[in-house]
Amino acid sequence: MGAGLESRRSLRTVGSEVLVLVLSAFIYSFAFPGFMSERGIPFIALIAFIPVFAVIRNASWKVVWAYGFLYEFVFYITFAYWLKGFHALAIILIPFIKGFEMILCFLALKAADSFFKRFGYFFQAIIWVAYAYLSESWFAGFPYGNIAYALYNFRPFVQIADITGIWGIAFLAILPQPFLGRYLCDWVRGNSGKFVPYLKENIIFVIFYIVLIVADLIYGGVRISEWRGKEPDRVWDVVAVQHNHDSWKGGYTTYLHNFNNLRRFTLEAMAETEPDAVIWSETAFVPSVAWHTAYSVEGSGYEQTAALVDSFVSFATGLGVPLVTGNPEGVILDPSLPPILEDGSTNRMDYNTVILFDEGEIKETYRKQHLVPFTEYFPYEEELPWLYNLLLANDYNWWLQGTEPVVFNSDGVKFSTPICFEDVFGYLSAEFVANGADLIVNMSNDNWSKRVSAEMQHAAMGSMRAIETRKAVIRGTNSGITCLITPDGKMHDEMVPFEMGWKLYHVPVYMHESNPDTFYVRHIDLFAHIAVYASYGILIIGAVMKLVSVIRKKVNK
Repeated sequence: MGAGLESRRSLRTVGSEVLVLVLSAFIYSFAFPGFMSERGIPFIALIAFIPVFAVIRNASWKVVWAYGFLYEFVFYITFAYWLKGFHALAIILIPFIKGFEMILCFLALKAADSFFKRFGYFFQAIIWVAYAYLSESWFAGFPYGNIAYALYNFRPFVQIADITGIWGIAFLAILPQPFLGRYLCDWVRGNSGKFVPYLKENIIFVIFYIVLIVADLIYGGVRISEWRGKEPDRVWDVVAVQHNHDSWKGGYTTYLHNFNNLRRFTLEAMAETEPDAVIWSETAFVPSVAWHTAYSVEGSGYEQTAALVDSFVSFATGLGVPLVTGNPEGVILDPSLPPILEDGSTNRMDYNTVILFDEGEIKETYRKQHLVPFTEYFPYEEELPWLYNLLLANDYNWWLQGTEPVVFNSDGVKFSTPICFEDVFGYLSAEFVANGADLIVNMSNDNWSKRVSAEMQHAAMGSMRAIETRKAVIRGTNSGITCLITPDGKMHDEMVPFEMGWKLYHVPVYMHESNPDTFYVRHIDLFAHIAVYASYGILIIGAVMKLVSVIRKKVNK
């Protein structure tokens, strides 16, 4: 009888905990741009994890790992609902991957709470930052959903990114939530009294957090004020053309249609303005200029695309200013074979690239370094042939991977061009700047999402790159969010999403000579590395302490 009651009570507890986790994951997604709000409701990120930490504290070891999977799966299904526009597999694959990542995180958070009776909540915050970093550092890393990005519009709060990257922001945002989650759990259990005595018991932590927040906001206010009044070393006038077409959709007719629109809006802009350069988006122009200008395709069936490249070269040469555009770079795959094989196929492999075309030729090329997992790159063909073949069967094609953080130079303006997904990783933009870039030009294709919220999530992440490097970011996209982001993280002059058009941007350029590299650029992701190693130490020390405690109890018996 007693066992049956206990079992029913346990089921009720599990049911309640599952409900809390599902609701928390759902509500947390509202903090970001999404179906509830195209700009997001950032404040939610500062409270959404309180019930999550309460559940972790209350849950048993038998179920806490499953809770981790459940929570993250529900969150990414809700938060990244637009992934279904990326590919039918993506909306399932990404939540599954993130769910399995969170299994280890929930176990580590449970361990910190179990091992440390006094300041376990502080250690949980460190572990959370470590998890966030590690989860984006492997092959399938997906930084979308990091709590720091929900707060992109709290600009005084996020200015410390030039020191800590997004990791310091994540730490400050998450830190009070395990503290409050612990109280909430104990209060529900009946093991905790009024809230004010709880604060007094933990007064050192409370004062510590208040000092951190005040210092952060003061620093943020001062930095915003400094950059608001800071004169750039020069202004680069750039026309960005938004042609509103999914660059993944191919075929000669599509290539010609896109080129005609890009050419039409560029000529319209040139008639009304006098820019220093023109930028198009990721893979805005296809086919490969490098391939067709290097190899003859006469009699091969590729004459149409070759003629289209000739039209591009003629147009870009007569433009009179540099043209920066996404354009795949075709290279010989097997040097022992000719460019066109006997069966009519091409002996080539492609890089996803950006080219600087000026004075009738390609002056410089950047090859994308961080490819999108499962769609642009999959390194485990031999280890996971079933998955590799499944991806190929679903029309995925692979790109070659670039290795150099290329810095373009156009009339003394040094800039780098992270391609689409690359600007969601802070380390890449920091490496570009460390290599000499004075400006970041992000080239993106988000048209496939068909959602403004997806484009805003991407742009919000790009705004952090401006703060981390203290360089302006100009986003050249095919359908949004095309805009200028100043070094304080503020977005300016956004073009209307999913509409064709062009806009002239007066881009401030801050050169290295007068604006030295930020601490973050000099020490990329240092705060995250500290969190990772601190987490290892916390868990090892906690496990040893727990083991010693168990041994002592047995000896005393």
